[in-house]
Amino acid sequence: MNFDWGKITEALFVYSPGQPILYTRPAFWALFCLIMGGYSVLYRKKGIRNFYLLAISLFLYYKTNGSFLALLLFSAGFNYLSALLINKGKTARQKKIFLAASISVNLLVLGYFKYAYFFTESFNRLFQTDIEVVNWLVLWENNLFGTSFDVSAILLPVGISFYTFQSLSYVADVYKGRVQAVRNFIDFSFYLTFFPQLVAGPIVRASAFIPQLYQKYRLTREEFGHALFMILKGLIKKIVFADFIAVNFVDRVFNSPLSYSGFENILAVYGYSLQIYCDFSGYTDIAIGLALMMGFKLPVNFNEPYKAANLTGFWRRWHISLSLWLRDYLYIPLGGNRKGKFRTYINLFVTMVLGGLWHGAHLRFIIWGAIHGLGLVFDKAWRSFFGKPGNRGKTLNLLKIFLTFNLVTFSWLFFRAESREIISQMVYQATNSFSLAQIPEIARAYWLPFSVMAAGFLFVWLPFRWKEWSRGVFIKTHWLVKALIVVAVVLLLYRATTTELQAFIYFRF
Repeated sequence: MNFDWGKITEALFVYSPGQPILYTRPAFWALFCLIMGGYSVLYRKKGIRNFYLLAISLFLYYKTNGSFLALLLFSAGFNYLSALLINKGKTARQKKIFLAASISVNLLVLGYFKYAYFFTESFNRLFQTDIEVVNWLVLWENNLFGTSFDVSAILLPVGISFYTFQSLSYVADVYKGRVQAVRNFIDFSFYLTFFPQLVAGPIVRASAFIPQLYQKYRLTREEFGHALFMILKGLIKKIVFADFIAVNFVDRVFNSPLSYSGFENILAVYGYSLQIYCDFSGYTDIAIGLALMMGFKLPVNFNEPYKAANLTGFWRRWHISLSLWLRDYLYIPLGGNRKGKFRTYINLFVTMVLGGLWHGAHLRFIIWGAIHGLGLVFDKAWRSFFGKPGNRGKTLNLLKIFLTFNLVTFSWLFFRAESREIISQMVYQATNSFSLAQIPEIARAYWLPFSVMAAGFLFVWLPFRWKEWSRGVFIKTHWLVKALIVVAVVLLLYRATTTELQAFIYFRF
């Protein structure tokens, strides 16, 4: 067999917009083996280790996002200096000025890339103007390197929402005195850009991660087994469940709702509910496993959210790092629950609407956030009037879980649909084109994706103790058994992998 080493080298080391480095592609795992090979030589010396992983993280981000690496480096440098200035401020007023400047610049950069079109179009409609959006980063790149990229299109840098929120939490914690400003620029940059969680979280607090930079590398046999288990579980979630049902059913229906029956439209929404959970939690599982392989611990980001009995419980289990970020850096600064019941309800609702807006400048994200905001307000008001619910039996608890899951799933319709027209069409089909007589025929036509969906939901609702038992068994097995399981999973992933490139859903946020 002849290998084209030129193409292999290009695929591994040269940025190609159409071929980003993803955890679901063999190229990443080939690179990761090389990375760990170098790491095995350098890991004993903490300073060299941190610099090495920083360089690797920047390289992998370049492979994923090209010239937007410059923006990531700007964020690292700016927030590093901001924290030092806050730390050195002699008066409370000086510290507050530096904090306000840091927050303003971070939000302006994030707002430019995420909301420039939204604000420009709104301004043009309001004042009858014809202002056009300009991509100043691309314009600068064209002038500097003589390239001719389109300056009228603003592409969203991968991971900008996550590393911006992580930066904001860092400077806010330095201001509050929760952490000291990091003196070493390499160490801070490594904290901000660590590749396993850079582009889709979890959002890591400096107080939890920075101390790990100065600890010796440690990976026990049990931790290695746990890391490998998390990686395999994440890949199965992403490829076998999320990608397969997306390509073979969910995306088809959402792209053309009127071509499908009401039953198919309804199942597509439930399918997306499973897809986004498996996609996002799968990414987190892989990130936790990769980080642990290198001796770093990332926080748990999902805790069986579809078993929540109300929306308050859901947000304690879903995207936990974002939930805590919204609580600590938005809800509490707005006043939290310290200014009376009515103000508490307003703060909850505003926090969730802004959380929806964080995902994108579209009305559908605002509606999605508003649904969750109203649900949290209802939970809070119910507890205020009737007190915390006691243990009223499994049947009632299952009913509450069922209702919460269906409300969450309904809200995903607004999150996934590309336009209000798609939402209207899906609702219309579900209410006007639903026939029980069609279900057997539809089930036969889509027996495979429906079977995968059923298996996925079965996995989601399995008792937690069963999942923990399987994890424990895997960790305790002999290394040869682990190797055989890895081979079996790889073969399963190969069979389930689609030809279409399926990036992680939260890459776009």
